[in-house]
Amino acid sequence: MTLAEKGRGRTSPNPMVGAILVKGGSVIGRGYHRAVGRDHAEIAALKDAGRSARGSTMYVTLEPCCHTGRTGPCSQAIIEAGLSKLFYAARDPDPRVNGKCARLLRKAGIEVTGGLLRREARRLNDWYFGYVENGRPFVILKHAQSLDGRIATRTGDSRWISGRESLKLAHRLRSEVDAVLVGSGTVRADDPALTVRLVKGNNPYRIVVSASMNLPIHSRLLKDNKDCRTILATTAAAREKFARRKRLPHMIFWEVSANRSGGIDIEDLVQKAMDFGFQSLLVEGGAELATSFMKSGLVDKYIIITAPVILGKGVNAIGELNARTIADGTYFNDYTMEKSGGDCVFVGYPGRKER
Repeated sequence: MTLAEKGRGRTSPNPMVGAILVKGGSVIGRGYHRAVGRDHAEIAALKDAGRSARGSTMYVTLEPCCHTGRTGPCSQAIIEAGLSKLFYAARDPDPRVNGKCARLLRKAGIEVTGGLLRREARRLNDWYFGYVENGRPFVILKHAQSLDGRIATRTGDSRWISGRESLKLAHRLRSEVDAVLVGSGTVRADDPALTVRLVKGNNPYRIVVSASMNLPIHSRLLKDNKDCRTILATTAAAREKFARRKRLPHMIFWEVSANRSGGIDIEDLVQKAMDFGFQSLLVEGGAELATSFMKSGLVDKYIIITAPVILGKGVNAIGELNARTIADGTYFNDYTMEKSGGDCVFVGYPGRKER
């Protein structure tokens, strides 16, 4: 898993994969998927081992592929290299692979075992498994809050609740997803750039979700769009009204259906992201957008950065979710809690309440 991690943020739409070759109790080859279009981990490990690969055992994060995409099938290369055994952590959910490669390798006389560190492999590539299995982009909801659950003071001040290490974490998350989403309230209050600055990585697409399109024309998301990666997601009526008042070259518009209350229909928004080719989405704010996503039931992963401060009256991180009883709340059976500088980071996957 550590070897696979080296490709973080550079492999999409492919998962992160690492592979090692062992022979006579020693590691003779290592490899990981460095970037999309580059050698898969299995091929890199085979090249590293050279002729010594024959008769060796491969340990790999994911079931090897057996189809041709940007690169050739790893299964054929493994067979031709003459490996004796292969252990993979998790089965690849891609229907072009899903168990087919394991069967192919077994037919070729290679002993294949799956499931070793399966849970760790799925968590490493949670967005990939979520996208393939659910047939829609993997949605991550992230916010920074105080101990009493506020994302801003009563005056709207929110910079910065979290510390520098947590800010670096937020920028790393941006570098790993296809797009970052914010609401118009966040644009007006914080004027975010939504770019990757504190870590190395590529900038994601930037999606502003607004039913009213009440956006300041001089905001950075509208003005600094030389890379043509800002998307305005709004209703057809609001888009037409906005376009008459403001000319924004190179802007991408998504016409999204309105819900019963006149806001943006989150399910249609996610479908538009799917149609655009996005596999992962990071919802950064604010409270209204976060609440809409929680109500939709489309949040796959929740990241809460909690700073050691109490603010009292202020802006709640999440609004009304219509939970009439404790049992109606959103539960997280699978979660971790770690330190990030002086902050605490909760990472959880919503699930049913365990009884």
